[in-house]
Amino acid sequence: MSSVPHSEGDLDAVFKALANPVRRAICDALKPRPLTTKQLCAAFDELDRTTVMMHLRVLEEAGLVVPVRKGRERFNHLDAMPIQAIHERWIGPHAAGAAAGLHRLKTELEKEKQPAR
Repeated sequence: MSSVPHSEGDLDAVFKALANPVRRAICDALKPRPLTTKQLCAAFDELDRTTVMMHLRVLEEAGLVVPVRKGRERFNHLDAMPIQAIHERWIGPHAAGAAAGLHRLKTELEKEKQPAR
């Protein structure tokens, strides 16, 4: 189940989750593949299990991590859709404007380069 942020509260939860460097590192660790909670705890051995679970809970509430139970193990999957929604709302429009500006600049420079006839 993907929870794309629709309301300001949903967006606030995503920004809050990503504001913490440990939670960003957990998301980075989950990018290549889902990891069990045990594997995440081993990857962040400077933190105790309770702290890792607290960070996972914040990421879950923001819709960035989706836990799936398989037997006694809990696999944590990264769901990048909330980040994609933020990109579409704020970054995408600015990137499109910047790309259009670069295209206009390139066109103008190419016109200036052409020999006069």
